[in-house]
Amino acid sequence: MIKYPNGEVYDPIKLKRERKRTYKCDNASNRGMSLEKDISLSCDYYNSRNVTCIYKRPTPIKVVRMDKIDKAKIVEGYFSMKSTTDYNGIYRGKYMDFEAKETESKTSFSFKNIRSQQLSHLRKVHALGGIAFFVIRFKQYQETYLVDAMTLLDYMDLNIRKSFPYSFIKENGVLIEEAYCPRLKLTAAIDQMYFKD
Repeated sequence: MIKYPNGEVYDPIKLKRERKRTYKCDNASNRGMSLEKDISLSCDYYNSRNVTCIYKRPTPIKVVRMDKIDKAKIVEGYFSMKSTTDYNGIYRGKYMDFEAKETESKTSFSFKNIRSQQLSHLRKVHALGGIAFFVIRFKQYQETYLVDAMTLLDYMDLNIRKSFPYSFIKENGVLIEEAYCPRLKLTAAIDQMYFKD
C-alpha cells in the first residue's frame, strides 16, 4: 500500500476527481481567460519584434500578509482599487487601451459584462487622443472582433436594449484572424480599424 508523507493512502480515482474539480473553469471569474491568453501571446510576439509595446495591466492588489517561509507567496490581500482595462501600450506612435471580453451567447454581448470604471476610462483615453477599443470573442462561433469603444458607448447611450446584438458587433467590428504565430492578428485588425492608409 502506497502512502503519502502525511499518511494518506494513494487513491487514483479520488486524485482524478480532485484534478477535474481543480481545473474546471466554468465560473464567472475565469471568463475571458483563454482570450486573454491568446492576446498576451500575440502581444509577446509583436513586442519581441519591436512592432508594438503592449502589455497586460496588472491587477492592483494591496498585500496584507505574506507567507512566513515563502516570502513570494501572498497569504492575504485585497484589491486596492478598481481596475480599468486589461491592456495598454503603443502601436504606430499612438497610445492604446483596450479590454478583452468573451461571451457564451450566440446572439448578443451583455452590457453588464462591462464595468462602469472601464467605460469612463475608455472615454477618457478617447477624449485625450488615444485609441480605445474592445476585443470581444463569441465562443460559440470561435470569432473574435475588435470594436471601437466609442461605437459601443454610443450604442449603449442611445439604446434601450441591455446587450449588443451579435449582428451589431459583426457589422461595426473587425474580425481578428487567428493564426499560429501570432495567435491573433491583432495589429492587422487595428490597422483596418484605425490606420486606413
